[in-house]
Amino acid sequence: MVFEEIEKPFRPLSVYLPALKQGEVIVEITYATICTSDLHSYFGRRGTPAPSVLGHEMLGRIVNLPQNEMLDFLGNPLKKGDLITWSVYAYDHTADMATKGIPQKSKSLFKYGHEQIQKNDVLSGGFATHCHLRNGTDIFRIPEGISQKEAAPLNCTHATIAGAIRLAGSVQDKNVMIIGAGMLGISACTMARFAGAKKVLAMDLNLQRIENIFRFGADMGINASHSPEEIQKKILPIGGIDVVIETSGSTEAMERGLDLLNVGGISIWVGAVYSQRNVSICAESIVRRILTIKGLHNYKPEDLSYAIKFLKASHSTYPFDSLVGAEFQLKELDKAFTIAKESGSYRVGITPNY
Repeated sequence: MVFEEIEKPFRPLSVYLPALKQGEVIVEITYATICTSDLHSYFGRRGTPAPSVLGHEMLGRIVNLPQNEMLDFLGNPLKKGDLITWSVYAYDHTADMATKGIPQKSKSLFKYGHEQIQKNDVLSGGFATHCHLRNGTDIFRIPEGISQKEAAPLNCTHATIAGAIRLAGSVQDKNVMIIGAGMLGISACTMARFAGAKKVLAMDLNLQRIENIFRFGADMGINASHSPEEIQKKILPIGGIDVVIETSGSTEAMERGLDLLNVGGISIWVGAVYSQRNVSICAESIVRRILTIKGLHNYKPEDLSYAIKFLKASHSTYPFDSLVGAEFQLKELDKAFTIAKESGSYRVGITPNY
């Protein structure tokens, strides 16, 4: 289903499956979910190449492999029929940015769900029956027992938050504040708890979402409309905030998160992926309070590996499958995007039955 223009109906397109080169794989998509960034693209809040096939939160079964043996990220042989997910980008593992430990910023990056359709190069997104995995894609098997609703956001939401936890360092016995209680925020609550946080707090303007975070490991929910004084009064008895993970992308939220931090605290910024005003920072406060700010855009393949381990250990503890509010067939993609925008659901699922 081809995205051609902002808020215009998707166009169905039939193509032949491509012949494979070394290191490439054809996957039959079994499930995909509409990510918030897909909504940003479709409704014009971010620039996206067109025509293109949107969708990057997906999984599927291998239907075609090159003749020579291929291995997954952990070094195990892949075979037809394996249920897999994969990194949201393919890259040259020997390139400069990869060797520096920032592969997601490689010059030759090929990003699934974000590439313009070329004449013989179409199947690059999740809203299709198949996806053509390029050489340089890190592939991961889905452990048994995890449902497709639970697994689909692995290679976006959970992997991104795994990267945020990595950048934060050890959160063991620390108080962690999650700003933004959407899909990323829910993942952050559960993953901070998994990583041994002392207290997990979540802050949002949406009261319904604040209420929901208690199902996902949070100890305290805070209404973001409250004054700074009211919020400080709530967090003072627990010893303040050591780590902030900011997922909303709001400049006001990023500024407030810095104000909440204890001396020596760290703030991880994840949500600011679209243009807005600059953040106002008091340099003296950053210096005197010895604060750290780190940004994360996408993630490293190791983060996706960690996210899969996390989900395998935690999927029976938290109701992740309940985050998919509705499901539609691929041919109903226009309706699915409308529902995803208007319903406020964390995710909407797409099945490939055209």
